[in-house]
Amino acid sequence: MGAGHDHGHAHSHAPAGGTATAAYVGRLRVALSITLTVMVVEIVGGIVADSLALVADAAHMATDGLGLGMALLAIHFANRPPTGNRTFGYARAEILAALANCLLLLVVGGYVLYEAIQRFVTPAATEGGLTIVFGAIGLVANMISLTLLMRGQKESLNVRGAFLEVAADALGSLAVIVSAVVILTTGWQAADPIASLVIGLMIVPRTLKLLRETLDVLLESAPKGVDMIEVRTHILALDGVEDVHDLHAWTITSGMPVLSAHVVVRSDVLSAIGHEKMLHELQGCLGDHFDVEHCTFQLEPVGHAEHEAHLCH
Repeated sequence: MGAGHDHGHAHSHAPAGGTATAAYVGRLRVALSITLTVMVVEIVGGIVADSLALVADAAHMATDGLGLGMALLAIHFANRPPTGNRTFGYARAEILAALANCLLLLVVGGYVLYEAIQRFVTPAATEGGLTIVFGAIGLVANMISLTLLMRGQKESLNVRGAFLEVAADALGSLAVIVSAVVILTTGWQAADPIASLVIGLMIVPRTLKLLRETLDVLLESAPKGVDMIEVRTHILALDGVEDVHDLHAWTITSGMPVLSAHVVVRSDVLSAIGHEKMLHELQGCLGDHFDVEHCTFQLEPVGHAEHEAHLCH
């Protein structure tokens, strides 16, 4: 008596044949190349200028490079075709990569904060002029990477993770430059570990926000922006719909929200308009009001839910 149907709406989600992140693979590669180059430059600069802020920024750059590399690796796995056992393929690989990025960022943030405190205990003479030069190189490179990833971070958690990492790096490079200017003009060496503290404190809050969003996906929470109470209300408002149960909405990976529901419809309405017309109305209802990519409905006559409950026992 039930009928199932799946429908994909033409929203700006994952492109055909891939996930949301896949559309930005070229830009991620360019950002990775820039990040690794600047990392090497800042390591050299940090050693030459004896700047903890530069070394801290280079450490963050190293984490960014690893994160971008994992994002690219995740795309490779995510775009592998579905199999009989993995019906959604490896799409979740992107979310796992985002989770790994979060954990790495938290470790780096903690390390930077620890080293900054140590520098207060054991001060060092930092070369302000050299620090400005290397900091400026890092800032320009980060701005280029941010421009490349700006659009993608709105569509993919994986790209957003990379974007936030690069954004924190850009702010970190700015903090490096400011601290170097202070050292040059005042000779106050504490500006360097203070800048390092600022970099560490910029890393942690953004990472925690991304971690929360990533865990929401892994815990199969309702997609962001989809109010399940409103979804139920809209479905129940359709003519002939008596009830909705087993209503679920979750996100497979960035740009791939899905929804399923058992919809109880009066038999006389189904006989009058047919299953196909009712399915079209349900899809149109959700397509007009909610940004859900794939909807699967099972149409049931009144009383069928009790039959399902009996089968479960």
